[in-house]
Amino acid sequence: MSEKERALIARTHEQFGTCLTAERLKNDLEKLGVSSGMTLLVHCSLSKIGWICGGPVTLTQVLLDLLGPDGTLIMPSHTCDNSDPKYWQYPPVPSEWFDIIRQSTPAYQPDITPTLYMGKLAETFRKWPGVLRSEHPQHSMIASGRKAKLIIDKHYDSCSEQSPLARLYDLYDNGYVLLLGVEHENNTSLHLAEYRFYTRNNIEKNFINGASVINSQTNKPYWFQWNDYDYHSEDFNQIGYAFDSIQGNTNIGKVGLAQCRLMKQHLLVDFAINWMNQNRMK
Repeated sequence: MSEKERALIARTHEQFGTCLTAERLKNDLEKLGVSSGMTLLVHCSLSKIGWICGGPVTLTQVLLDLLGPDGTLIMPSHTCDNSDPKYWQYPPVPSEWFDIIRQSTPAYQPDITPTLYMGKLAETFRKWPGVLRSEHPQHSMIASGRKAKLIIDKHYDSCSEQSPLARLYDLYDNGYVLLLGVEHENNTSLHLAEYRFYTRNNIEKNFINGASVINSQTNKPYWFQWNDYDYHSEDFNQIGYAFDSIQGNTNIGKVGLAQCRLMKQHLLVDFAINWMNQNRMK
């Protein structure tokens, strides 16, 4: 057992006197507002919640049970290592490796390629029976439930109108975002706002993106490049906290040890576009 896990056990025991169970998580999530029939995009730091008996399997099952047969659970399954190495920073690699990496990176395959930096919950959910995954080689998303196919289908562009984020927005009052122990800097829906901010202000795509994909003719990997926006999240916490400050926008409460947020995605996106117009244009 690692020291990190020992510390997590100690914090959980100090706060609750026992480990976190499915029943406790269910009660906390219901108090926050998670309910049957929602289409719910979840971002999660499992360790912030506390020591859960059954870990990510327990939390995944609790979320699916709460959403019920009419609900849909969504998580990001991004693969940022399938990208141009010249942009890597955490950590960077020597420039003489760039061409080798481009030529040698395995092509994105929805059923095989693991997530990266998405956390244990998303990687567990990726392997869950019946989960669907979108086709984008870097910014894929995974979903299970009534609207799963609608959400992940035809994911042609990172965070644009042809993305799961836009399909969630289209659901309006039935489309929600849940932040479990993470801040708005991890709130991927703000990239949809960013995309709309760019396009409505006639800002051109000036970022050359790349990924290894399968050539449908030869069934072999090749390096594919496209023009994209240079998305960033430096001001996402500012945007999110401003959104939270308006009464009725965000349900804030504890799930286990973690401060968590539940919000309607379309309200957040519309607010963020206006915020960017007022602040990024200065």
